[in-house]
Amino acid sequence: MAEFTLRRCVSGDEPMLSLVGGASFLEAFADVLDGPDILAHFHKNHSVQAYSKYLAPAENRIYVAEVAPGAAPVGYIVCTAPDFPIETTAEDYELRRIYLLHRFQGCGIGKALMDQAIASGRELGYKRLLLGVYGKNYGAIRFYEKAGFTQIGERFFTVGATTHHDAVMARSL
Repeated sequence: MAEFTLRRCVSGDEPMLSLVGGASFLEAFADVLDGPDILAHFHKNHSVQAYSKYLAPAENRIYVAEVAPGAAPVGYIVCTAPDFPIETTAEDYELRRIYLLHRFQGCGIGKALMDQAIASGRELGYKRLLLGVYGKNYGAIRFYEKAGFTQIGERFFTVGATTHHDAVMARSL
């Protein structure tokens, strides 16, 4: 297992989040999405400005996983108010992103990030944690099921000019 720490992100971490977000998105979907779609998605969703908006609300929680030596960032979570085309309540919280570079998967960092998302939701008094996942990302779906999530709905997610099917999953907190 890689030696790592989790740290809550603060203002100034936006460039690091942008780098890790873009790298992990490219790594996960380079063989699924067209290059122009990946670039459009990056500029819209992984810009420094996008992460500034995530860091602003007090109820949002962003944690980064850093590996030794040197505390290099390899993954992160973003938890925020839910944004889904399904009925949600004030007791719902969304794990908007859980990204981890591929070479660090399977060594406990992903589980630690998930545990932190669950703890953050509980700490804030939420009762249910939601997430969306690309419907053909079977490895991620298995990881979420192992963490207690079940599918409760679906949505369509546009990346660049292409629309994809996502599963909406939830677990009790």
